[in-house]
Amino acid sequence: MTTTGSATHEVTNQAPPLAGHDAADDPVLLDGVRREGAAWHLDDLHRLGRLVGSEEAQHRADQANRFEPELRTHDRYGHRIDEVEFHPAYHSLMDTSVSEGLAGAAWADERPGAHVARAAGFMLTTMLEPGHLCPVSMTYAVVPALRHAPDLAKTYEPLLTGRVYDPGLRPPAGKGGLLAGMGMTEKQGGTDVRANTTTATEQSDGTWRLRGHKWFTSAPMNDLFLVLAQAPGGLSCFLLPRVLPDGSRNTFRIQRLKDKLGNRSNASSEPEFDDTVAWLVGDEGKGVRTIIEMVTMTRLDCVLGSAAGTRAALAQAVHHARYRSVFGAKLIDQPLMRNVLADLALESEAATTLGLRLAGAADRARRGDSKERAFLRLATAAGKYWVCKRQPAAVAEALECLGGNGYDEASGMPRLYREAPLNGIWEGSGNVNALDLLRALAREPESLEAFRAEIEPATGADRRLDAAWRALQGELADTADAPLRARRVIERAALVLQGSLLVRHAPAAVGDAFCASRLAGDQGMAFGTLAAGTDFGGLMERLPV
Repeated sequence: MTTTGSATHEVTNQAPPLAGHDAADDPVLLDGVRREGAAWHLDDLHRLGRLVGSEEAQHRADQANRFEPELRTHDRYGHRIDEVEFHPAYHSLMDTSVSEGLAGAAWADERPGAHVARAAGFMLTTMLEPGHLCPVSMTYAVVPALRHAPDLAKTYEPLLTGRVYDPGLRPPAGKGGLLAGMGMTEKQGGTDVRANTTTATEQSDGTWRLRGHKWFTSAPMNDLFLVLAQAPGGLSCFLLPRVLPDGSRNTFRIQRLKDKLGNRSNASSEPEFDDTVAWLVGDEGKGVRTIIEMVTMTRLDCVLGSAAGTRAALAQAVHHARYRSVFGAKLIDQPLMRNVLADLALESEAATTLGLRLAGAADRARRGDSKERAFLRLATAAGKYWVCKRQPAAVAEALECLGGNGYDEASGMPRLYREAPLNGIWEGSGNVNALDLLRALAREPESLEAFRAEIEPATGADRRLDAAWRALQGELADTADAPLRARRVIERAALVLQGSLLVRHAPAAVGDAFCASRLAGDQGMAFGTLAAGTDFGGLMERLPV
């Protein structure tokens, strides 16, 4: 017998799309913004949150990744142009982020908390689409480094700190706004930039001519780049524009675009320089010291980006669990799933709280607070190492919460997963940051004192934190086999710092669970291994939308 009219494709027990919400409706984010001095920005943050949560914005994010940048080395007549074409969705995302002040605008904003406001917006927009934020981040980071050349800063900083997105290669001074990039690594050296072979030769008119190549230069359509090259006085930093003041194209031959694991909306390239015009920034032979100002700020954005990527994955997992029923109950009410989600929420809150604390320190350091500047020296390295290291594991766990649905491209989770390892690699891999922490301990003892001053107010509130802090101080003081133990030391430094922040600022359930699961001896090796007796209700109250 054939039955007709039955619906074999009726859709039941599926979560609706996570769209039409305010992505800023997040107690962890909002608490951090208030605590770090940017409460005045909350109305604008919610406005941006509604945009990020909109179906239209999510569609643009998907398009920017599906329709990847394309390199055009020559025009139809054979002229070398070295241009990258982007889908309109990418330009729309860029326009939003620049107009929201996520590029250089904070440097021109005198309000206390301006860099915190920018950090919160950067996190929200990362949850939407992180790839386009690479040029945004570099533009933000270039300003303090460029100030080592006051004349150049006077010309370009007003355009770098504006809120106008003005794409296309034209003379920089004639544009409504500028974007900046950075070129450090070369194929033979990578992280070891002192092995760079690009050369710089001074000219009689005060300019320099560069010859060589770079191995990984993102956003090649940006207007200006800080690059490292070997001058007679040693490795030096230079400002290199794509278009010269007279309107002629500078030599910036893009050999190819990188075929990357993720970050598909962002073009990363291998440029070649041949008699390329540039201007010295900072002292000759002090290139690393000069450009490190830029690297420090992009490392901060790596922490913010990884915290946001973790939060985005958690939001998708929580949304799915609130709608999906299994064995007669919603997933979110199943004890083991509650353990997983609560543990992921704990990881996310620790990352977000640390990221915003670093942004607050950066804001105060830029206003002359020497203690905050010293604190950043250790804390940024620790945060960059640990938060970026944890993102891939957290995103993978969140993806698993969706089961097969999470493995499908339409869910957006595979894109989050491909993006997850990126921040752990860019701006210094885990080993680089671990060794950087050792250098700070050896050369800048005031950084350890500032770190200690941050931890001490939390002592006495939780015995597990106190024990972890005592053990960490022993690790920090022990110089035997320090490079071999560097990862262990930086991991413990990050965990103790996160624990101290949560004990002081988060609800009691959060601080208690973190100290029990991350600092005490009985630690699970995977998410979802919080001990019986954990205040799961208190943790679940902190879940995102």
